[in-house]
Amino acid sequence: MSLLIQLKDEMKNAMRAKDKLRLGVIRMALSAIKQAEIDHNTEATDENIIAVLTKMVKQRKESIKMFTDGGREDMAANEQAEVVALETFLPQPLTQDEIQQLITNAITETGAASMADMGKVMALLKPAMQGKADMGSVSGQVRAALNS
Repeated sequence: MSLLIQLKDEMKNAMRAKDKLRLGVIRMALSAIKQAEIDHNTEATDENIIAVLTKMVKQRKESIKMFTDGGREDMAANEQAEVVALETFLPQPLTQDEIQQLITNAITETGAASMADMGKVMALLKPAMQGKADMGSVSGQVRAALNS
């Protein structure tokens, strides 16, 4: 089943269950997906939807940090609930061992030997890890592997 259909079905379920928080998050996600379709003039594929949902999760995690630093625990808790609701639609995250194995394979496959080849490695890793790992930390791990 496509991720878009799954989101729409879950929206109906949230309406029936009168789960206002989940319903609001799903509506926000569907709106962001529709906006991305319009902006990029493409149809929503599972990969595009995962990218949009990943971006939304990242934004909320940044908000949680800012709210916590500002002493607004109530707002941080609300953002955390939204993160939990969004993460149910994302693929299972990769374990640290799986990430390390993918990095090693990508470096071997591209023949990367220095930091100049980092773009090649990241280009190979991004499609495989999109939505399954924090690409910022993966980038740091790739940098460390290429520098050693």
